[in-house]
Amino acid sequence: MHLIIPFAASGSQGYADALAKLQLPMLQKLLARLSPLPADIGEELSLSPPHERALAAALGLKVSDGLIPLAALHAQQTCHSAAPNSAWAFISLCHWQVNTGHVAMSPLPPPALSPAQSDTLLASMQPYFEEDGIRLYADQPGRWLAQGEVFANLATASPDRVVGHNLADWMNNSAQAATLRRLQNEMQMLLYTHPVNDARETMNLPTVNSFWLHGSGALPEAYLPPPANAQPVVIHTLREAALADNWSDWVQAWQALDAGEIQTLLQATTARQPVRLTLCGERASRSWHIQRQPVWQKLRGFFGSKPLSELFGKL
Repeated sequence: MHLIIPFAASGSQGYADALAKLQLPMLQKLLARLSPLPADIGEELSLSPPHERALAAALGLKVSDGLIPLAALHAQQTCHSAAPNSAWAFISLCHWQVNTGHVAMSPLPPPALSPAQSDTLLASMQPYFEEDGIRLYADQPGRWLAQGEVFANLATASPDRVVGHNLADWMNNSAQAATLRRLQNEMQMLLYTHPVNDARETMNLPTVNSFWLHGSGALPEAYLPPPANAQPVVIHTLREAALADNWSDWVQAWQALDAGEIQTLLQATTARQPVRLTLCGERASRSWHIQRQPVWQKLRGFFGSKPLSELFGKL
């Protein structure tokens, strides 16, 4: 059992205040019984956040910033990938909010975007992409799979980096991305008067006025993921509150996680089942696993636990 928990920590002052009040007894008991592994230390401005790097490592994929082929992996798992080594990316529909001096992306997916609206937009946008050798496939409302050689070595930023921040800091301005920048401009013009957006405006919903590209790259030749029962589980319940700077909801989500999945892991350690936990912040991730320990270390683990500020302090 391997759990990966994104947004366990943040650099926000609101996070620091919330952490001081947070009580996670199951987590502290669990970590007292586990042994730490070497931390993955990165940068806050890396294109791939720590939880995507941790997932890639657990799946046996090369960790290359902005080129973790999550879309290609998803295509393989959903039987879209007829060409095993072809390059893929996710296309996420989004709302760009123009502010004084910068443009920011609202949370994904756009609220109340129905499957019918997503499919209608796909039908309208697909011909433009196909002219540039890119095939689009419906995946889920507001997110599509895109196949094209342009994605093979095209580094892209995870939406978890971009939401709420200045888009200029995360755009790929390389010559390789020129086609996609042009497509973004064309789609912004197409979407400006699209009937889907007319309908959304009448319901006071944010319009879909652009797209974001992410998860780009190709899987290694003859790549096979670990068996399903050996793959990590990524828990996203902290994500929405953290991206919205809603730290009271973040505390509630952590407490529910502590009483749920974390307690399940704790029970698994009692049964001597293999357990691994990875906590991820904005810069780094730390992992713990079961390891044979001397008796004195076991006793220290059972009767003592570190404060959360120390456990989360390096994330």
